[in-house]
Amino acid sequence: MAAITLQGNPVNTSGNLPETGKKAPDFELVAGDLSRKSIADFKGQKLVLNIFPSVDTGTCATSVRKFNEQAAGLDNTKVLCISKDLPFAQGRFCGAEGIENVVMLSDFVDGNFGKNFGLEITSGPLTSLHSRCIVVINEEGVVTHTEQVSEIVDEPNYEAALKAL
Repeated sequence: MAAITLQGNPVNTSGNLPETGKKAPDFELVAGDLSRKSIADFKGQKLVLNIFPSVDTGTCATSVRKFNEQAAGLDNTKVLCISKDLPFAQGRFCGAEGIENVVMLSDFVDGNFGKNFGLEITSGPLTSLHSRCIVVINEEGVVTHTEQVSEIVDEPNYEAALKAL
């Protein structure tokens, strides 16, 4: 369990992020067209998982915008922006913001992604949402970098994530 904070107040997560050097857990998430996506759908590509509580908050929206800018120039890499927001809300945000270089995915159906990756918030006002995390996965499906952002309102370390690619 990770101990993180929300505006300085302690909250916990359901576990710990996957270990670097190990295979990433599989997942099933919902895309904007309501299709299901798993890690197999991105086989052979490098992945940056930008995980956050809700695209309707300032820091989460900023992370999507920043990764959208960076993703345009990345070779053989997909940035997956993952939250429990409904796909409709994710689509609305991307449409309004002109976001085209990231893949928005939702864990709204059963929350298993958050549980399996150990990042579901288990206490405090954001209980059951995802904590802010970055997970980088190489072409072989191995985790090469993780970041559990210790203060939920802070942005992730974009440079470290991109350097891990």
